[in-house]
Amino acid sequence: MKIDSFRSEYFFLSNFYEAPVTYEGLTYQNNEAAFQAQKCADPKERESFTKMNSSEAKRAGRKVQLRKDWEKIKVSVMSDIVMAKFSQNSELAEKLLATGDAYLEEGNNWGDRI
Repeated sequence: MKIDSFRSEYFFLSNFYEAPVTYEGLTYQNNEAAFQAQKCADPKERESFTKMNSSEAKRAGRKVQLRKDWEKIKVSVMSDIVMAKFSQNSELAEKLLATGDAYLEEGNNWGDRI
């Protein structure tokens, strides 16, 4: 089985799903905000992302000054944040486990290749 759309019953898999996640000492409202915050060169600037919904965070992330190592670390940062989401929210972990051995890939129509 392949799950290639994180919508409807699988929306909980999306980084835009509202579920608190604590990462590097700050609690964000969703994974997208946690991820976008990590782009910031200034660690204090990351705090502004803690109250943003996912759409606000995505927009704000396009405007920050990227940290110099961003291209090298962005995949591992996303991996860590996704792991945090499911380890910190047991009801989401149960839903993830219920997908069994399905192949999970966030398909999209907005051109995101990462």
